[in-house]
Amino acid sequence: MHRRLPSAPQRPPQRGVALIVVLLFLIAVTGIALVAARRALVDEGVGRNQLDMQTAREAAESALRDAERDLYGAAPVNAAAISCTRPQAVPSPADFDSSCTNGLCNTGDVTYASSNWSIAVANSTTNSEAWWPTSKGGLWNDNVDSKPGRTPVTTSNCSFTGAVPLGTYTGAPAVRGVFRQPEYLVEYFERKSSGGQEVDAYRITARGFGYSRRTQVVLQTVYSPEQ
Repeated sequence: MHRRLPSAPQRPPQRGVALIVVLLFLIAVTGIALVAARRALVDEGVGRNQLDMQTAREAAESALRDAERDLYGAAPVNAAAISCTRPQAVPSPADFDSSCTNGLCNTGDVTYASSNWSIAVANSTTNSEAWWPTSKGGLWNDNVDSKPGRTPVTTSNCSFTGAVPLGTYTGAPAVRGVFRQPEYLVEYFERKSSGGQEVDAYRITARGFGYSRRTQVVLQTVYSPEQ
């Protein structure tokens, strides 16, 4: 008599459901990690841009103060760091011209009346104002090699046109860590006071740079030594 041995129980067929769940979980975790990494990079970029913009603004503010010292004929911050000197300590109206020689501009009422941003073009002052971008006919003169050097300090190119690099006439220290030293233009205006007396006024436009060439801040103020 033969006895039949009980057969081993059959295993249920594997359908791979657990594997699919694990794969979906890994995909979800990877996606979350990628989103978090991307957000961290974006936040870092935003913070860097804000810091760069703040640096450019502070540089422009330094140029505004430097221009006021220049116009006022104040004692130099550091005589040894001066690149150039003006013919007279306090610039006179005769020192201002349409070419912005040594940063002093006298555009004239007719030009101001005809200025038009929408049609202004580079290399033409017909419809532009001195402080506008070079691409709009502004007179900044972006050729830094034609101006006195500030880092290091040089005493050459003291007859130039366009904006004045920071410290050229005052010896103010250079701003560190920026793409280019801040600079300023000064436009001369003549206005009448309430008593009918003509009073000199100046519009100072300063341009500051950040760590990047693309980061620029332009600030303006109206300055009158008589007030």
